[in-house]
Amino acid sequence: MLVGAAENGAEAANMALAKAAMERAQTAGLTTIRMTETWSRGERKLPADDRVKLSNAIGAATFSDVRVILSIYPYGSSQTPLTQEQQADFAAFAADVAEAFPTVHDFIVGNEPNLNRFWLPQFGPNGEDLAAQSYESLLAATYDAIKAVRPHSTIYGGAVSPRGGDNPEGSRPTHSPTAFITDLGAAYRASGRQVPIMDAFAFHPYPEYSSLGPNFPHPRSTSIGLADYDKLVGLLGQAFDGTAQRGSGLPILYDEFGIETQIPPAEADLYTGAEPRTTHPVDEATQAKYYRQAMAMTYCNKTVMGILLFHVVDEAPLDRWQSGVYYADDTPKSSLPAVRAAADAVHRNEIASCPGLELTPKITLKTLPPQDGSTRVSLTCDLDCRYTAQLDGGRKLRGTATGGVATTLVFPVAPQPGKHRVDAWSLATLNAGPVGHRALTFTS
Repeated sequence: MLVGAAENGAEAANMALAKAAMERAQTAGLTTIRMTETWSRGERKLPADDRVKLSNAIGAATFSDVRVILSIYPYGSSQTPLTQEQQADFAAFAADVAEAFPTVHDFIVGNEPNLNRFWLPQFGPNGEDLAAQSYESLLAATYDAIKAVRPHSTIYGGAVSPRGGDNPEGSRPTHSPTAFITDLGAAYRASGRQVPIMDAFAFHPYPEYSSLGPNFPHPRSTSIGLADYDKLVGLLGQAFDGTAQRGSGLPILYDEFGIETQIPPAEADLYTGAEPRTTHPVDEATQAKYYRQAMAMTYCNKTVMGILLFHVVDEAPLDRWQSGVYYADDTPKSSLPAVRAAADAVHRNEIASCPGLELTPKITLKTLPPQDGSTRVSLTCDLDCRYTAQLDGGRKLRGTATGGVATTLVFPVAPQPGKHRVDAWSLATLNAGPVGHRALTFTS
């Protein structure tokens, strides 16, 4: 499962700054970064300045072995692409971004189109959901445009906000995710399209306020949080099952989830403005606890492919997001080690025991120079594992290996001239599935 962050700090004109930002994420155990590129009406090509910044960020990510996801969306509701021409421009722009960066394979289309802040109009004169209709046509056009230049890329639709009013007469016209997903499916069915509009679904499962945490469900409302996985899958199934677009089996990326922290007096000078009363920030230990809880919950969700924290580094204005694991001056919070440990536990399959989840560790074997009359082989499991290894059918070695960490196997047999074979078997220490096997043949 992907564990990362939504963070634009690496989009810098200076490569050194971009590398520093990616290294901060990697230090926190966050190995996927979602960055954004905004579109304005009339644009069909990525601006030169943005190309330089994204190029630096993506280069820094490659250097730090960080996966990049690019989110492409209109620059606010005043730039909503509504006409066929505007949507064609947006699709061409997205394809240009995709073509410019061949090492990036993940693209999110749009951002919270169920909110008036990012998409207008939301409602028609009779209360109909115009946002879902127009977003569906934009997503279809953009899917086709990106696939034409990058056929093996992954296109994410949705990026839907967890709450909304569903009141066309309200002062702030918005749609709940329940209504928006339902209406998006209806728009897709009405279009008669016989190919998908997305390969995965992005969602923003923020709690109502930070002190609520990730495990608060919404069984009797139209809101959706992390604890409402079954509800989200059910909505996707109702919207799309039986069409060319996957629904209940659609992979889900939680691409924004944030818990804001209280700012210690010693760090107060780094920040400006005032904290909104509705935020309810928590202490750093609670932030770490909630982030680990969120990772464990999503790890056990069958179709969830990852979770991205919002952000790596705090934003300085207090009316924005202080949800990073670094303060606004890039110094680490006390929550960072615990978040890093949680992310590492995800990557090693040690974050949670999940009913029905059965995993088989993948084994890598490499020969090492012989030493002291013994044969030495390096074994690495991608997940925490118990292993059994055997050289030329002889005595078996048994032990445990930490996921991603090489273990040296020492067979007390001097390597004789000729061909030899090492067999290794692995079993996951948690969520165990079938036994894995790998053989290595070498000549000494």
